[in-house]
Amino acid sequence: MSTSPSAAARRRYRLISADSHVNEPPDLWAERVPAALRDRAPRVERFDEGDAWVLEGVDDPITFGMNACAGLAPDEQRGWVRFEELRRGGYDPAARLEEMDRDGVDAEVLYPTPRLAQAINANRDDEYHRACVRAYNDWLSDYVGEAPERFGGLVWLPNCGVEQAVAEIDRVLDRPGMRGVLIGAYPNGTLEPTPDDDKVWGRVVDAGVPVSIHVSLSRTMPAAHRAKLPGYGRFYDAPNRIIELVFSGVFDRFPELTFMVAEVDCGWVPYVKEQIDNNFHRLDPVSQFGLAGPPSEYIERHFHFGYMTDTFGIHNRHAVGVDRILWSNDYPHISADWPLSWRTLQASFSGVPREERELILAGNARRLYGFGR
Repeated sequence: MSTSPSAAARRRYRLISADSHVNEPPDLWAERVPAALRDRAPRVERFDEGDAWVLEGVDDPITFGMNACAGLAPDEQRGWVRFEELRRGGYDPAARLEEMDRDGVDAEVLYPTPRLAQAINANRDDEYHRACVRAYNDWLSDYVGEAPERFGGLVWLPNCGVEQAVAEIDRVLDRPGMRGVLIGAYPNGTLEPTPDDDKVWGRVVDAGVPVSIHVSLSRTMPAAHRAKLPGYGRFYDAPNRIIELVFSGVFDRFPELTFMVAEVDCGWVPYVKEQIDNNFHRLDPVSQFGLAGPPSEYIERHFHFGYMTDTFGIHNRHAVGVDRILWSNDYPHISADWPLSWRTLQASFSGVPREERELILAGNARRLYGFGR
């Protein structure tokens, strides 16, 4: 099913989702981690209400129905389902291509299921953590390798030391369809960037790929959703990560390093730039932060933002940066408008010039992830 590089270069990319998801198959870790770890590996178990992931260190079964309900009628969307009820594209690349074609999507960058990834990121057993990450990367690279001109795989980096992260980049990144790296915590193993991470950033810059953060960084275990309205505050963590990266000096050491912050929308970005710069100019004469310019300039050069629904952000796209905004469908999660993405986009892009629309819907993702090369 793989397509030659020449065929990929001929493909026209009109709509690229910079943040879509897989639904990991129940046997992913059971088949791919070392035998000594298989009784601890993430697994799907059957309950009276439906199927759910059972994860080491997590008290609640983690349901996945809302991670695979795009296109269903509202009264059919529910957390507890049987795995066999899911649409097959989450775990079958051939079926995924058919689903993408139905929605008019030319390519997708693929992320893991968030709470599943969070549990693995938070596990403090380095051997277990590393084995689970490697198993996922092997499975994902097989998946995207079926159609590398249409899929963008991200190498999930272990967060148990920079040498392990660099080794995983070297092991996986050159496989067909792998187009970037994903972190759930900093490679040094904490939620604070340190100079040790420079080994990873240098390797990423040499490879010419972006670093992705999906919503937030975390070292805490997930739990069942109990909020009345989960998901509305996805951008809360992002400004803190941006500030700590800028003030760490990493972008002065690596001027070509770029980050993609996925599923955080973008309407908040102009406000954050204004506030950071205001405080910077007031405090820098005393604090002497050592930056080469105001923080907003670093944000404008080094960060990209994935949005799903953000009419305010699109209306204020010039204050964000038209070349910094990437459309995402979040498919097959509940936020997706599948199979009517184009209908939604035509409404939200009313009045946006064609050149700017094409950048946000495909051009920025094509440049950042190398689609067509």
